[in-house]
Amino acid sequence: MLSSETQRPHSPSPVATTALDVGGMKCAGCVQAVERQLTQQPGVLSARVNLVTEVAAVEYEPDKIDPAQLAQKLTASGFPTELRSTTPDSPGESAQTSRHRQSIRAAIWNLAVATLLILLSGLGHLGQLGFLNQIGFHWALATAAIAIPGRPILVEGVRALWRNHPNMNTLVGLGALSAYLASCIAFLFPQLKWECFFDEPVMLLGFILLGRTLEQLARQRAASSLQALISLKPATARLITTPIGETSNSDSPPFTLEISADRVKVGESLQVLPGEKIPVDGEIISGSTTIDESMLTGESLPVLKQTGDPVVGGTLNQSGVIAIRATRIGGETTLAQIVALVEEAQTRKAPIQNLADTVAGYFTYGVMAIASFTFAFWYLIGTHLFPQVLQPAMQLTPLLPMGGHLHSLMEPTSPLLLSLKLAIAVLVIACPCSLGLATPTALLVGTSMGAERGLLIRGGDILEGVAQIDTVIFDKTGTLTNGEPQVTDCLCIDSVEPAEMLQLAATVESGTNHPLAQAILIESKTQNLPLLRGDCFQTEPGCGVSAMVENASVILGTEDWFKQQGIEISPDWSSRTRELAKAGKTVVFVGKGGELIGCIAVRDRLREEAQSTLDACRNLGLRVMMVTGDRPEVAQAIGQSLGLHPTDILAGVSPAGKAEAIAHLQSQGQCIAMIGDGINDAPALAQADIGISLNAATDVAVETAGIVLMRDSLLDVVSSIQLSRATFRKIRQNLFWAFAYNILGIPVAAGLLLPLWGILLNPSTAGAFMAFSSVSVVTNSLLLRRTHSG
Repeated sequence: MLSSETQRPHSPSPVATTALDVGGMKCAGCVQAVERQLTQQPGVLSARVNLVTEVAAVEYEPDKIDPAQLAQKLTASGFPTELRSTTPDSPGESAQTSRHRQSIRAAIWNLAVATLLILLSGLGHLGQLGFLNQIGFHWALATAAIAIPGRPILVEGVRALWRNHPNMNTLVGLGALSAYLASCIAFLFPQLKWECFFDEPVMLLGFILLGRTLEQLARQRAASSLQALISLKPATARLITTPIGETSNSDSPPFTLEISADRVKVGESLQVLPGEKIPVDGEIISGSTTIDESMLTGESLPVLKQTGDPVVGGTLNQSGVIAIRATRIGGETTLAQIVALVEEAQTRKAPIQNLADTVAGYFTYGVMAIASFTFAFWYLIGTHLFPQVLQPAMQLTPLLPMGGHLHSLMEPTSPLLLSLKLAIAVLVIACPCSLGLATPTALLVGTSMGAERGLLIRGGDILEGVAQIDTVIFDKTGTLTNGEPQVTDCLCIDSVEPAEMLQLAATVESGTNHPLAQAILIESKTQNLPLLRGDCFQTEPGCGVSAMVENASVILGTEDWFKQQGIEISPDWSSRTRELAKAGKTVVFVGKGGELIGCIAVRDRLREEAQSTLDACRNLGLRVMMVTGDRPEVAQAIGQSLGLHPTDILAGVSPAGKAEAIAHLQSQGQCIAMIGDGINDAPALAQADIGISLNAATDVAVETAGIVLMRDSLLDVVSSIQLSRATFRKIRQNLFWAFAYNILGIPVAAGLLLPLWGILLNPSTAGAFMAFSSVSVVTNSLLLRRTHSG
């Protein structure tokens, strides 16, 4: 997020983001209406709305509009909106959860009333049951259905239509009210000999409410993983008010004061007892214990933590009493960043959703137009062209026999009533809701599953990108290897001792933080070699380092860099270093006073799971490559041990060159996923179609990575690709069935099969199909947990 205190001429306006809790959305049309309302406001740059989580992510210019104004405008438009607070356990979150619970309770209550009315309506068709068979009784049931459980649908539908944003409530309301009014006319004017179908609005509303209740319960279940993640943050912390040293040997326990976890400040000391959650990110300053970090990494085995080790807020202290020093608080904690990343992911749409969004914007208008055309066609043309459709033999047999004083189906149906029934069926069977739920429900389940397993997937666009990749490129150091190289050989000229050369090299390398430098420093400490006095440290990325050590110029680096510096390397030394490189060792040349004095060989061991990870990627049909800044001989030795083809090994590549190499492959039509450590490989991660950041648990907000892996396991690369593919398959399945349902259902409801086969969908049956379509989309998304439980 960019910010600026003052505005200068020609300087870009500051940009901020905010989240809004939006209520009242029922279908994809509502999502389109909300997004349109937001983007039309001056100062709003973009808006993404999620139907399932009921959250709008808005990017705006704070000098032009205030988020509170956006919430007010949406509320005035019929979508009750509140500003989302920034902390996971804030009252804003509680208010949203409370609203969801109230919504579900209201849905269950309305469903109970509708079910009772359906049962009473059904009893009226079972036989001679007195007043239950009377048409007046069924009129009373239909009136009650319209007035009680159907009232919110009618009111919201009329309001949406009045605001020029018709939605699913508009369609259902028009259908139920039309059936009710037509039956009332038939009831009041029996001489018209129209059919009374008071049971239609009763059953129609019952099926709709049943579908909505099941849908809400399923949506709540889909969102439960994120809510569980949010609830991990402890509410309180034990502040240590007496001084405590890192090596305190006092047997008396420190004096503690219980405070809200939100009041903890960076640098304060906190006590955590066994069985309690770590309140904030910190570092252990006293004691040792085992920590359950499954909420962070998905790994169920506890991790041993001792003095000096970092701990993460929300993880569970299992065994010992520890004291920690707070290092990150509030929104900066790892847990808060995970929650923010997952919430962001659930508002980022897959590009495949664009078609559904476009259709949803005009869907309701289109359905009302089709319903009007259906009525006009059958009333003016169809019943005259196909007179047999008016005969009772062609009518769909009801599930329950008609009796008593209700209108008999043995009499021909009037053209007006048949046309009206077909138009109502078209209104009711159309389901913009399934289009709106197709992507967010699958995305919600997939990203939540990923968060539970330490796989943070940034959004639907990333899921779609993963489904298209055909090549994965692994960085070598720290990704395919452990990132902890060790010194294996020290070769010197005759006049220099190995310990002397190692001491000089360690002194120069103390000015940098490269893995090879750490290996040389660790080896010098192992041999108890103190560092010498040095200054003028310089680093040439991808080449080497230099410094003045006791008034002598000492440089360490690659053979090519030495040649660039004018330092001669004899054929004998080149031959010896090539043998080391063929053994998979990285060679660092050491020079002093402009002459070569020797070389140090360092080897980084492959991760245990490196081979199985690459094999699994190949089994997924992916081309596997490796990129490194190391010498070609070293890269070829490691690559061949992993079964890589020589052409799939890119060696001697600088950090900037990695991005150029990926761009070259992309120009050949390849879709690339780059796997790196998320820091040194940032340019390559940004250039790749999909960037996967490995072992980024200390910084989950790596902006360049599309997928962030929270634990140090290379196999998670495969898991993230498999989960992404499985989730995107669910999105495509949902969209296919949502489109197919509407494309097939609307023509059938309009009477396409009526002239030839006599198949007619009455409004209540159409309502049942509509309810089933939404429930089936959400249920299919929830099945992702079963089909991808590994």
